[in-house]
Amino acid sequence: MEQDERSVPRRRKEDRDPRRLRKGMYILPSVFTTLNIAAGYYAILQVTHGSIVEAWHFDNAAKAIGFAVLFDGLDGRIARMTHTSSDFGRELDSLADVITFGVAPALLAWMWGFRLLSTLFTSTDVVNKLVQLGAIASFLFLIAGASRLARFNIAVNPQPSNPGRPGKKYFVGMPIPAGAGVVAAVVHFSAGDPISSWSMAIAWLLMVIAVSYLMVSTWRFYSFKDIDLRSRQPFRLIIVLAMLFAAIWFYSRQVLFIIALLYMFSGVVWRLQWIFRRRRNPPPPAYKEASQTS
Repeated sequence: MEQDERSVPRRRKEDRDPRRLRKGMYILPSVFTTLNIAAGYYAILQVTHGSIVEAWHFDNAAKAIGFAVLFDGLDGRIARMTHTSSDFGRELDSLADVITFGVAPALLAWMWGFRLLSTLFTSTDVVNKLVQLGAIASFLFLIAGASRLARFNIAVNPQPSNPGRPGKKYFVGMPIPAGAGVVAAVVHFSAGDPISSWSMAIAWLLMVIAVSYLMVSTWRFYSFKDIDLRSRQPFRLIIVLAMLFAAIWFYSRQVLFIIALLYMFSGVVWRLQWIFRRRRNPPPPAYKEASQTS
């Protein structure tokens, strides 16, 4: 017996409308941005609970920042792949980055590197000055990261002071997630054990200042945006990525520490190469005269 057509429930027109599915896709990048904020909030909580006895709190904070870097990369990548970028998503992402990659690593850098020195050594003027300088350096990290985000949001076509090859995808200045990743990688490499010597504290002070400068600089840093995950990838690349993930899984402290420092110094190396290349091949006199007259 044939089924009556009237007894079959008809699908509503709205269910067949692809625009409803597209509206739902806009939520997906915001979910990863929310995870980014949650990881930053968790990192701040762990930093406030950290101490010399319970140094694992600092390590947990560093791990949370590391996961936040992953979430931050996924939300932008998903938004570009699904064509669901929006002004709301960009603003939410910037606010999330200030919290997770600005406030959280600044607090972690100060508490792990400077704040606990007063409990390890006798309170002297030198120790107090070092703690104060550490607080200033951590604030510089925060304001440099916020300035980096503000410049990125208003820049239409940013040009670095050391341009690369045509078509090369790069950031102008070190991105704030990478700066936070350097702080988190160093803390994670030490298993959260805070700095316990003046020399290491001074070296940490210089590193925090250097990372802050790289974020507000106009030096070139690779962005990895030219990697299209939707296209067919060679088998060798899949093997390399699998080996990298396995290395991070089993040796996360050493591997993440090396990756963070290599990315940090990559901008410095590119800058030095550009300076040496410019000195070897100076512009012709006609170009100089034209630039002066203009």
